[in-house]
Amino acid sequence: MGQHLLFKLRMTIGILADAAPENRVALTPENMAALAALSKEPVLLEKGAGLRAFFSDADYVAAGALVASRADVLAKADVLVSVNRPSEVLSDGSSAALSGKVLVGGFNPLGDPSAARQLASCGVAAFSLDIIPRTTRAQAMDILSSMATVAGYRAVLLAATHLARFFPMFMTAAGSIKPAKVLVIGAGVAGLQAIATARRLGAVVEASDVRAAAKEEVLSLGAKFVEVEGAREDAAAGGYAVEQTDDFKKRQQAEVEKRAAQADVILCTAQIPGRKAPVIIPASAVASMKPGSVIIDLAASSGGNCELTKNGETILSGGVTIIGDSNLAAGMPADASRMFGKNMVNFLKILFKDDQLNFDDELVAGTCVCRNGELVHERVRALAAASIN
Repeated sequence: MGQHLLFKLRMTIGILADAAPENRVALTPENMAALAALSKEPVLLEKGAGLRAFFSDADYVAAGALVASRADVLAKADVLVSVNRPSEVLSDGSSAALSGKVLVGGFNPLGDPSAARQLASCGVAAFSLDIIPRTTRAQAMDILSSMATVAGYRAVLLAATHLARFFPMFMTAAGSIKPAKVLVIGAGVAGLQAIATARRLGAVVEASDVRAAAKEEVLSLGAKFVEVEGAREDAAAGGYAVEQTDDFKKRQQAEVEKRAAQADVILCTAQIPGRKAPVIIPASAVASMKPGSVIIDLAASSGGNCELTKNGETILSGGVTIIGDSNLAAGMPADASRMFGKNMVNFLKILFKDDQLNFDDELVAGTCVCRNGELVHERVRALAAASIN
């Protein structure tokens, strides 16, 4: 039943449909077998929840789930799972439909602490897998890493479709075509996947990151590491980048601007949880780029690494296409949902012990946003308090 499965859950799990433009679903039909081993009750599926991810209601029924209306899922399920915050979480916290429920998903409480307050006001116990502690055991439940893998891959493909030239080098009867030059900003999971994908397509790749540990990974993928000395690191940040000094930012921007003038594609992935994304590509760097070049900014929802990025929009500046999209994973919904669902199942296996929420487990405790009407995650609580002041 799995390494951490210490009980057989008696509660009902309900899968909610996420509103468009979200295409992913929190659990897929292939997860039903694992959940059958976990719960004595059949999983309830909101009708049509998996359709935009190309999983039919019949697929779920064949795997053992029961299809119901949203109202019935909300009424009968004890544990509700979704990719994003359910629409029933209202700004005034008046959602009686969710009171007393357990919610599990990706609620972005660090990026949107006001939404975390709304969750608490609804009287739910909410667990957000995008704040799960970064430990070795947590990797199997880390939706940030899973979705970043999808986003990094799709970012390269999106850039290739908008770029005015080939990615690989070609030797043709019409002459030789040089490979595209790609600059990746941020070498986390999304950045590393972008590097690997761009290299597979034949591009020459450079990458920049403030974390010294990223250098070896970048070099191992066949890319050149753009190093700027003096970056600040913090072991308490759990492997994430931290806010840098103004002096470092100036030197970093100068180095990146020099590289940007030579790049055909820039892929922006640098983010700091709970903070505005650092601006690494100023407008002056965009102006120095060749017409026909492309910038894909995955940090768009938190402000963007490019000064000109507009979240959810594609703009043209001096012949440079700038695409701001932080939800690229939703554009590959089938496999993204499979990865999300596997993370979800692994977390559900440790969420309860003896039919009670298992707060003795550090991963459960560290992923809890709120319970009993209170924000309990220390960092989320601090951000929520700061957003009021």
